[in-house]
Amino acid sequence: MSNVNTLDGIIELGYAFRSAKALMSAVELGVFTALAQGPLDGSALRQRLGLAERGAADFFDALVALGLLQRDWSGRYSNARGADRYLAAGKPTYIGGLLENLNAREYAMWETLTDALRTGKPQTGFEASRHFGQLYSDRERLRYFARGMTGASRAVAKALATKFPWEQYNTFVDIGTAQGCVPVQIAQAHSHLQGGGFDLPILTAIFTEFVDCYGLSDRLRFIPGDFFADPLPPCDVLIMGRVLHNWDLPTKQMLLRKAYDALQKGGALIVYERMIDEERRSSRAGMLSSLNMLIMTVGGFDFTAAACFDWMHAAGFREMRTEPLADAHVMAVAIK
Repeated sequence: MSNVNTLDGIIELGYAFRSAKALMSAVELGVFTALAQGPLDGSALRQRLGLAERGAADFFDALVALGLLQRDWSGRYSNARGADRYLAAGKPTYIGGLLENLNAREYAMWETLTDALRTGKPQTGFEASRHFGQLYSDRERLRYFARGMTGASRAVAKALATKFPWEQYNTFVDIGTAQGCVPVQIAQAHSHLQGGGFDLPILTAIFTEFVDCYGLSDRLRFIPGDFFADPLPPCDVLIMGRVLHNWDLPTKQMLLRKAYDALQKGGALIVYERMIDEERRSSRAGMLSSLNMLIMTVGGFDFTAAACFDWMHAAGFREMRTEPLADAHVMAVAIK
């Protein structure tokens, strides 16, 4: 992050949206996917992407300046190492779905932050009780959202697969699973586990297709349901990743009680979020995420680990602890 105690730092922060949008547009246009097949000169790359001549060279060179592309002495462009690894579609490390979702859904909505702060109300037009039902009602929007959740979850899921003592358990279910990134990463790392993903029925085919791609359909299943209306599935470990922050406090507390009821004695609940630090001074990702909940939801907000522990304790859980995962995420673990 730029030094906001300097004039240059403040100006750089003010212009940060330009860099973000250049990255999102590059993913949307398929720049990194095209260059994953080999270097191209500016003319060939422009034609491959279907871009107008005006602006194309500036766009490609801006990506060079941002460190996302490289340009050799002959004028041919290629992906920088990180862009090639994470932003070229088709690779198992691809996180472009996250950026596609940000571009299609969140970027424009942040223009309404001032109105959200003045009114305290979300700017999506979705009702509280039907937020995800309405979000999922548009198939294209659902596709972007599900892929975005996979991109946002991949690094966290890999960390979760290594930092939790899975050898002590046999079954698990990921609540609000979307495509199923978290169950897939855990099942890949631990062959003894049987698991599943719980989400609204409309995501059945998306989950099934994703899991089939990894050859895990014999150990992972989709569990359709609505956690407002249905009990949570019984298992040894329940995972709630970036679920609680979507909802107001009574709903958070209700979901934790349902999790407690679903687990057997000795079972574990994992809640992971971009937790806010206790002094509310340094967790930039968590506090900006909470502002995103202001814009996107009726009552959602992000929270500290201490607050989460209080809610878990009230639901009946004991033996609580936290551990950092990845991408500013922290998991809070509680035992029944």
